[in-house]
Amino acid sequence: MSISFPLLGKKHRINLALQGGGAHGAFTWGVLDYLLEDGRYQFDGVSGTSAGAMNAVVLAQGLMTGGCDGAREALAKFWTAVAESVPITLASQLSDETGTKTPLALTLLLDLTNYFSPYELNPFDLNPLRDVVEAQIDFKRLRRHSPVKLFVAATNANNGRLRLFTNREMSANAVLASACLPKIHHAIEIRGVPYWDGGYSANPAVFPLFYECRAKDIVLVLLAPSDLGKTPHSAREIQQRAMEIGFNNAFRREMRMLAHARDYVSRSWLPLGRLERRLMNARLHSIEADTLGDLPYESKLAANLAFFERLRDMGRARAKRWVQANHAEVGRNSSLNLEAAFGGY
Repeated sequence: MSISFPLLGKKHRINLALQGGGAHGAFTWGVLDYLLEDGRYQFDGVSGTSAGAMNAVVLAQGLMTGGCDGAREALAKFWTAVAESVPITLASQLSDETGTKTPLALTLLLDLTNYFSPYELNPFDLNPLRDVVEAQIDFKRLRRHSPVKLFVAATNANNGRLRLFTNREMSANAVLASACLPKIHHAIEIRGVPYWDGGYSANPAVFPLFYECRAKDIVLVLLAPSDLGKTPHSAREIQQRAMEIGFNNAFRREMRMLAHARDYVSRSWLPLGRLERRLMNARLHSIEADTLGDLPYESKLAANLAFFERLRDMGRARAKRWVQANHAEVGRNSSLNLEAAFGGY
């Protein structure tokens, strides 16, 4: 890996909101890799869900131990370890390099989850990702010395409420809870409370970046396409579309409420209070994975290093285009038209 040399001058402090999407999170790896290599950005708060939560804590771990270059190395090490955690005979079947083909083995596995729970298919709760997370992250040190504010979203499986884990309570269980797909994994219990994937309640949660962080620029790294494509007709396609909508409704609702609130405040003649000033001073930006919509839904469960690296390269290229087009706006104006992207009723 090449060593980056940050450009001289003032760094822009930004917050990151990292969306989940399983293996597609390797796209976010690429986005982060480019921003770290560019060297003109300093991260204040990072909110993540599922794969976004993984990227968030690995980013924090790397920054804590080795700065920008340490974070780039940590992200590469993590995604390589995820690919290697799957037995090679199975990994070769789970995805091709392009991710456009759905292998028979994965199709059969997903079909089984429609009839058997993970408590029946995996009674011993084997989860290779736990071994990777625990080996890669020093959670004890991260809780005390993380250089960024972390917000990891999970969903209470018994009432559907959002649960945000912050620096002082960060753990392997918190990160695994954020990525716990209930049809594949046992619920993750933390202090007796069972948690499922954070995507059901926030994908990701943006509000803590407003309330808890000093940086006014928030960069959304979005994996879900804004246009989901043609209307599904087959039973499998309908089920997958319903899951996609379900995992992103909370985020879209939050952004729509934010758009409406900013519009309402902008039309008020009364002096602005603290909350109103925060809303109006926030600057929103978006780096979207605009090409991932062409991949089959099952590719989110891929575990293939060549596929991960392809997504990483796509993320780097997309981040580079965003920086070239919008860097001058960071610290000054929003580059995302919130009302156009998320407004309406």
